[in-house]
Amino acid sequence: QTTIQPTGMTFLKSLFGKAANKPAARQQSSAAFMEAIKTDIASSEVVIYSKTYCPYCTKTKSLFASKFPSTPTTVVELDKVENGLLIQKALAEMTGQRTVPSVWVKGDHIGGNDDTHHLFNQGKLSQILEASE
Repeated sequence: QTTIQPTGMTFLKSLFGKAANKPAARQQSSAAFMEAIKTDIASSEVVIYSKTYCPYCTKTKSLFASKFPSTPTTVVELDKVENGLLIQKALAEMTGQRTVPSVWVKGDHIGGNDDTHHLFNQGKLSQILEASE
């Protein structure tokens, strides 16, 4: 079942609140956002950083919902959570990918929509999800 959980965002909000819009806070907060992302990806088999209006994100979320419905999946909608742009910036620093969706499976970044569908079409996504930890 796919759930939408802005995990770690309450912690981040308490740390930065509106100050995250100031340049000094952005520099200091990058490491904290990266830590929150690491917490997110460690807490669920699949984490998708998404935006509600993005058609590629919708395709990726639909793939997991239809083909892997029993896989624990966390979706973080960056356009709905506070500091979504700063989270996306931290994701880009971590992965080199500036776009969404940003898909993480079992703690590893697998890419965006095209990468995810490519792995699925090759049967590799199923293998990754079925592999024991």
